[in-house]
Amino acid sequence: MELHEEVLVSIRQIIRAVDLRSKKLNRDFGLTSPQLLLLRSVDESGKQTIRQLSKQANMSQATATSILDRLEARELIVRSRDEQDKRKVHAQLTPQGKAVLAHAPQLLHQDVIEQLEALAPWEQTLLLSSLQRLSQMMNASDDPAVPPHS
Repeated sequence: MELHEEVLVSIRQIIRAVDLRSKKLNRDFGLTSPQLLLLRSVDESGKQTIRQLSKQANMSQATATSILDRLEARELIVRSRDEQDKRKVHAQLTPQGKAVLAHAPQLLHQDVIEQLEALAPWEQTLLLSSLQRLSQMMNASDDPAVPPHS
């Protein structure tokens, strides 16, 4: 198998594991991984706009808005317009959202977190930088402004 095929197989394994974890979170906790990720982003963001939250969570603004709609319907967040610039919308956790987040499980399975933390610091850095580089490469290949490499 060629290197690029092995990379693809590994990516598919990661995607499958993340998808299974998200389904388990939804079944056991009532939130999907993207919902929990965005809920945590809202909690950590202070007063960021929806656009900033979507970038922080690495999802489109439309996807973030759709997820925020569901979280708002469940009364986990509230959205409000910026007082100075009415075009900007901010999201904040409700007391119910804070309570849910306080009891929320990790996005990654605890075993994976422990294995990552058990790596030497240089291995953690290498793994993260490799994943970030691969992500950049894949995102660049989806950008029509970036010519494909031959």
